Amino acid sequence: MQPYLFPYIGYFQLINMADKFVIHDDVQYIKGGWINRNRILLNREPYLFTLSIKNDSAFLNINQRFFTENFDKERKKLLNIVELSYKKAPYYSNIKKLLNCILYVNEINISQMITHSLKLICDYLDIGTEFYFSSKLNKDNTLKGEQRVISINTCLGSDHYINSIGGEKLYSKEVFQKNNIKLSFFQSRLVEYNQFDNNFVPWLSIIDVLMFNDKEKIQKMLNEYDLI
Repeated sequence: MQPYLFPYIGYFQLINMADKFVIHDDVQYIKGGWINRNRILLNREPYLFTLSIKNDSAFLNINQRFFTENFDKERKKLLNIVELSYKKAPYYSNIKKLLNCILYVNEINISQMITHSLKLICDYLDIGTEFYFSSKLNKDNTLKGEQRVISINTCLGSDHYINSIGGEKLYSKEVFQKNNIKLSFFQSRLVEYNQFDNNFVPWLSIIDVLMFNDKEKIQKMLNEYDLI
């Protein structure tokens, strides 16, 4: 998976079910995705927050892109918005400390910083999955699409690859099986929880999940998915 900023719980379900999780960082950064933005609850509505990326060549990969010189101001702004939104949430105090550890890191490379955040959240949730960067693997970098993914699996000695449900249109179980790799598609189940007295807003950032649920409950949520 590409590195996403404070992604929804399904991303952590994928990490939790895997033995090895690959950060796909040597593919082109595309604007408009979830790499540098996500949604939290603000005034009972979804609010989209963004950490700005430096202007650079559109052909650069994710691991070659950086947050802007405004990163310090933007992380402070994000923490202020989180406080405004969640200061009365039951687990705000603990998660505030976690967010400070994540955001006040001396790193503006987007791949490194986001992976740092993913690892700290996994540590908090007692997820012990190994992380790898695709850019560090000895794969065939001339390959694209499905064959590139198969090459990554081969590098890691994988016999089972799990992709999000959107991959059904991209990857063939038959092609993977010819390479002795089982292919499964992951779909997260909708799990509701109390968001103050709000009508439930689904699929927000993991920040929202952490604010309203204790560790034990979230660990149970991590198993609420289907493999197809």
